[in-house]
Amino acid sequence: MTAKTPRPDLFHAVAAAGLLTAMTLGTPAIAQTGQADTGASDRQAASVDRIINSEVHEDQVRAADDTDRVIAAIEQASESTSRVRKVTDLDRVDIIFMPDSAATEGGPPPEIATKLDENSESIDGLRRELESNALLYHAINSHNLLITDVVGIEFDGDKRMVIFAAAKPSP
Repeated sequence: MTAKTPRPDLFHAVAAAGLLTAMTLGTPAIAQTGQADTGASDRQAASVDRIINSEVHEDQVRAADDTDRVIAAIEQASESTSRVRKVTDLDRVDIIFMPDSAATEGGPPPEIATKLDENSESIDGLRRELESNALLYHAINSHNLLITDVVGIEFDGDKRMVIFAAAKPSP
């Protein structure tokens, strides 16, 4: 009796079917973003201004004009980290861009740069917590702000937060 060797064309057909099945199971359902969702772009635009019941506003200041406030936010990084960890609801998030402190402009003024160096571990911890908090990460990301550009956070009560960023706002 002779042993049967598998036919190469059958082997390739089975392999292709298996690959196709694996690819199909590994991709998200496209039907969820179907044509019935006509208001998607309107909701997406609204979500930039409102993140899970929080209004998000942008402002710009020169870092040199608000040095004391930014330094206070940097020095409070450890306390802010603890509060960021617990934040689940805010009424308002303000993102204060400091375009003159952006890396492309030479970085923050010397006083702020010194405080950032002195508090680098606390600032790194704060940035990690911001990345871990879905509410805040989405608020930051939706305004095209990099976590690494956040230099400090200030809380104004329990429901309002101000994020200071050494960056230029996106056009």
